[in-house]
Amino acid sequence: MSKPAIVSKSVLLPFILITSLFALWGFANAVTDPMVQAFKKVLELSNSQAAWVQMAFYGGYFCMALPAALFVRKYSYKTGVLIGLALFAGGALLFYPAAITQQFWFFCLALYILTFGLAFLETTANPYVLAMGAPETATLRLNLAQAFNPVGLLLGLLVAQQFVLKKLQSDDVENFSALAEAKKALIRTSDLMVIRDPYVILGLVILGVFVLILVSKMPQAKEDGAIPSLSTTFKDLGKNHKYVLGVIAQIMYVGAQIMCWTYIYQYAEAMGMSSEDAANYQFAAFFLFMIGRAIGTFLLRFLSSGKLLMYFSILAAVFALGTVFIEGIYGLYCLVAISFCMSLMFPTIYGIALHGLAEEESKIGAAGLVMAIVGGALMPKLQGMIIDLGGNKVNDIKIARVSEVNFSFVLPLVCFLFIAYYGRLVYKKYMK
Repeated sequence: MSKPAIVSKSVLLPFILITSLFALWGFANAVTDPMVQAFKKVLELSNSQAAWVQMAFYGGYFCMALPAALFVRKYSYKTGVLIGLALFAGGALLFYPAAITQQFWFFCLALYILTFGLAFLETTANPYVLAMGAPETATLRLNLAQAFNPVGLLLGLLVAQQFVLKKLQSDDVENFSALAEAKKALIRTSDLMVIRDPYVILGLVILGVFVLILVSKMPQAKEDGAIPSLSTTFKDLGKNHKYVLGVIAQIMYVGAQIMCWTYIYQYAEAMGMSSEDAANYQFAAFFLFMIGRAIGTFLLRFLSSGKLLMYFSILAAVFALGTVFIEGIYGLYCLVAISFCMSLMFPTIYGIALHGLAEEESKIGAAGLVMAIVGGALMPKLQGMIIDLGGNKVNDIKIARVSEVNFSFVLPLVCFLFIAYYGRLVYKKYMK
């Protein structure tokens, strides 16, 4: 008996359109990560203060995921996508007035609204892709769609590196805080305009995608029978241990991902490397992430998703240990290598957690998994506090005989160990 198609011809065009969204939010993620370091210098912030960028970015996911799921539950996937694109574009375009006011809170507000849109898109697109075919190929189909996310990541980082980091005047000044106030004001105005531009252009591109999807015919999967009550759905999900642990694993994964990608700049800074040079290593990390996603999607044809998740997580934990205890360039290599291992995790955890759920349960369950992205808001903030233990520099003190920035990567290590446990549990108990 032949295996069902991953994507049937009847839904190929809608699948391509929805898959393009994965690249778009990957671009937004990649452009934002270097902004933590950029804002830190140009606005003279501490590491933990600059981490508010990630708090705003990933906090928006947490706040909007459930409302988005409730909306999609009542209406349609297409409407959810359109609202997500409108909010995405609106938040990006708010960078224009934010740059004029030069207020850090305004930039954070713009990111917060932008991620309202991303929450709508992820809450809608992920379960939509799962529903676009046979349940047996759902996790594989989601990994295929998610394979385009690293393409957006690479493009976003390329834009950040070539059109933002290279043009930041503050990055060329060794002690920006020591400059005269008038000189700092001129540089600050110029740099904030540089930071503004990619977001404004992104907002205009998103408006174009909005129009394209608006005029396209998108299928709507619907189950027969009445929609179960919300309280019943929540109770059923709460009793599903595979789903609950999947949400926790997703919190751990997103937290680890954002820590490894955001603080690669601080790790490089401890070695005396410039942000522009550090971006090359993040580019390598994103490239490995893309390669790992392709390899992982291929291996899922032959290995259980739980077992493969466990293997990748154990390897990530090994590299995290190297990041902590090997100082210098080889520690940086370990940090870059973690991205290869992380590539499989998000869609695989997502697919495992929602596997076997009815469509209406999946819509609400998807909200929990998108809300789990709050891990990307909380954990980088905690890591920034660890890095700030000795002062605003990244290597003021030693902890466990390594610099504080090295030691801070104990947090991703703990995350990967939990994800490995979840993968093993799923393989042994739920999805052999």
